[in-house]
Amino acid sequence: MPKTVAEVMTPNPILAQPEMPLREALQLMVDRHIGCLPVVNSSGHLVGIISGTDLMWQESGVTPPAYITFLDSVIYLENFSRYEQELHKALGQTVGEVMTPAPLVTITPDQSLSDAARLFNEKRIHRLPVVDQSHQVIGLLTCGDILRVMAEAKS
Repeated sequence: MPKTVAEVMTPNPILAQPEMPLREALQLMVDRHIGCLPVVNSSGHLVGIISGTDLMWQESGVTPPAYITFLDSVIYLENFSRYEQELHKALGQTVGEVMTPAPLVTITPDQSLSDAARLFNEKRIHRLPVVDQSHQVIGLLTCGDILRVMAEAKS
């Protein structure tokens, strides 16, 4: 795969802001048939990403972690901070409250698709925001983009 990220990415993706109401972001994702929105601050810098996975907490709810009591103390048997994060996502009303915050794995437009594929595999992610030198979002690359290139090469 000799192509670069810039040749395959979706340029100028639809962006969200942290203060955007969650229902507005959800409707935008459904209407445009997209799985995520990069989230940028007022300066246009990437501060997070919101995906369908982040939104699922709204519907599924959160199960409290297992615990035991000992001498009037509560001892959690699982990571309580993870529960707090999940609860925050389940109750959030804005993109900023529900998004996966930075630092995020990103890629630059001049990198190869092989580099991108390696990142997808190593980090177990499905989307990569493409950023320029000033950390402005200029595109979005998905696993599907790379699969399309692979399929075209086989044809």
